[in-house]
Amino acid sequence: MTRILPILLALLCWAAAAAQNDPVQLGLHGFAARVGVDFEGQGQALASFAVDMGNLYTDRLRLRPSAELGFGWGDNTYVANVEAVYRFTADTVVAVPYLGGGVALFGQEGCGEIEDCPAFWAQFVLGFEVRLRNHINWVLEYHAEDAFRRHRIFLGLTSRRGN
Repeated sequence: MTRILPILLALLCWAAAAAQNDPVQLGLHGFAARVGVDFEGQGQALASFAVDMGNLYTDRLRLRPSAELGFGWGDNTYVANVEAVYRFTADTVVAVPYLGGGVALFGQEGCGEIEDCPAFWAQFVLGFEVRLRNHINWVLEYHAEDAFRRHRIFLGLTSRRGN
């Protein structure tokens, strides 16, 4: 954890400096609600919520914090993460593929009694949005968490703020 703290402080300083520049547009740009499956061990059902918090230098690079709750078949798990997601096409097209990465804080039931809990994880996301109707899309995502040691699939709905 002591190695992660300087990285988090550096990211916080970078974000504060970037917010001083015009290209960073922070605010509520959309949100998503997803359900999914975790394939680790016996597996778990997942509920997840994400918030599209803004654009970083372009309208295709997004800052997206999210939370995941895993339940059933073992101890409940909790993940809070912040991702930078690059969208390969504009929001106006029918299908929007995207790729991203970030850092996550993982915890689980009884975390204080378990070694290496809580833990910081590197994470990767690959997803697709398909238009359902104006400003609402279906979303299908794959998350590789804990540096590709844990795999999760999500399906849900996402909204986008109108222009």
